[in-house]
Amino acid sequence: FTHKENEVLQINEHGSRNCHLCAMAVPSLAVIFNNVDADRSGRISADELQRALSNGTWTPFNPETCRLMIGMFDSDRDGAINFAEFSALWEYVNQWTQCFRSFDRDGSGNIDKDELSAALRQFGYRLSERFIDLLMIKFDRTHTHRVNFDDFIQLCVVLQTLTASFRDKDADRDGVITVGYEEFLTMACQILVSFK
Repeated sequence: FTHKENEVLQINEHGSRNCHLCAMAVPSLAVIFNNVDADRSGRISADELQRALSNGTWTPFNPETCRLMIGMFDSDRDGAINFAEFSALWEYVNQWTQCFRSFDRDGSGNIDKDELSAALRQFGYRLSERFIDLLMIKFDRTHTHRVNFDDFIQLCVVLQTLTASFRDKDADRDGVITVGYEEFLTMACQILVSFK
């Protein structure tokens, strides 16, 4: 992903989707940062980040997604981000916001299975209906057959991570890998650990 304004958001290397995005206008990112930095440490934790973000449905942002994003932007791995890291994260969320809105055809603040399937196809993923159903089960926290914005971010990051792990093993890029049982378990555990 790019963290620069007005650049193309690359979903995956084979994706056909290009979201040309501009960062949302924010009166003062420093004010937002300071307002959510409850302990005045100059760093924002996942809990503090959750207070800064909105998923557009008047419900709190998914704490797992907040932890995942903190982990993505926390360069010193201490569980919190400074203002520069927060600025990059804020732009990342803005890019996802614009992309999400392009698939939320009815403007509901969430996407249904058909909208999710269309989004993933645009990103270059050719996934079975059965797999889309599994994604809906995993990322539909509200059990309404819809995926909220914050869960959509998490779904896409997880899918990208799984795809990258697969591609690392797919040397000839034919979409097929052969791995031993322990190697498979190691791959799976590394992915699970990376989301903690």
